[in-house]
Amino acid sequence: MELSEYKDIYVFAEQREGKLQSVALELLGKARELADATGEKVVAMLLGKNIKHIAADLIAHGADRVLAVDNDLLEHYMTEPYTQAITQIIGEFKPAIMLIGATTIGRDLGPRVSARNRTGLTADATKLEISDDDAHEFRMTRPAFGGNLMATILCKNHRPQMSTVRPGVMQKLQADASRQGEVIDYAVDFDRTKIDRVRLLKTVKEEKATADISEAKVLVSGGRGVGNKEGFEKLEALARELGGEVASSRAMVDAGVMEPSRQVGQTGKTVRPALYMACGISGAIQHLAGMEESELIIAINKDKYAPIFSVADLGIVGDLHKIVPLLTERLKSIQR
Repeated sequence: MELSEYKDIYVFAEQREGKLQSVALELLGKARELADATGEKVVAMLLGKNIKHIAADLIAHGADRVLAVDNDLLEHYMTEPYTQAITQIIGEFKPAIMLIGATTIGRDLGPRVSARNRTGLTADATKLEISDDDAHEFRMTRPAFGGNLMATILCKNHRPQMSTVRPGVMQKLQADASRQGEVIDYAVDFDRTKIDRVRLLKTVKEEKATADISEAKVLVSGGRGVGNKEGFEKLEALARELGGEVASSRAMVDAGVMEPSRQVGQTGKTVRPALYMACGISGAIQHLAGMEESELIIAINKDKYAPIFSVADLGIVGDLHKIVPLLTERLKSIQR
């Protein structure tokens, strides 16, 4: 493998039923930053059926080129046809770096592509950067050993250098409709003998009863100190006054008090709201990994030495069961 042949940063632009997923735009924003540091281009890989109308949005958010693979076999996500398509792209265009969202689709696709191309994959990276020296090494950082330390991983001898990134970790760029880019219709030579081994019989959609906390601008999050369902009812009342959503630490999910979809942290969701209120959360590193990029963090905890105060912009030392209702009533009086 001649490493010098590999160049540019490729992003898997995940779409579902013709709708671009937010993580694709977030990865384009990071790819744009990395490419500007190396003088390379950002290429979006857009796979699906009747999806070319999405290409302009990808260019507006930072892509220099869009490889559009429009094929009936890609209408619904299935591992084999998507893997074949990306593997052929890698073989022909030789990308230096490839980024994939750590969604249910990305977590399935990433390992299969990396194995088929005999390269490495850093899963759930929280930081991506290019070294400042002449080597311009691509450094991928992720939590290791249960989140007790951060490991920086390099893939020096194989290409592409691959990483998956969870939604909400990176920031998308503001759309610039004036950006110019190239859209290439790319035809894949599929091996049907492998694809036909698996058939999609039925698609079952899960009804979402609650909002996605990763999209919320305000989050009122509770930890072990909240105690029980009744405690979270106080947080829900405060969240309503703030126009936000309720979230949780892992402790309350493990206790069966909150749903897994509400969990913030290394094993939950990564969030970046304008306001994050941490109520009764001690601030373990696993939780901080999922919310420390919030714009404003307010912590309420009885323990003045709780680690959460080290990342909080404002801290209140006291009993959340007294403080939260007082805050709620105060907000109600202001809004009257």
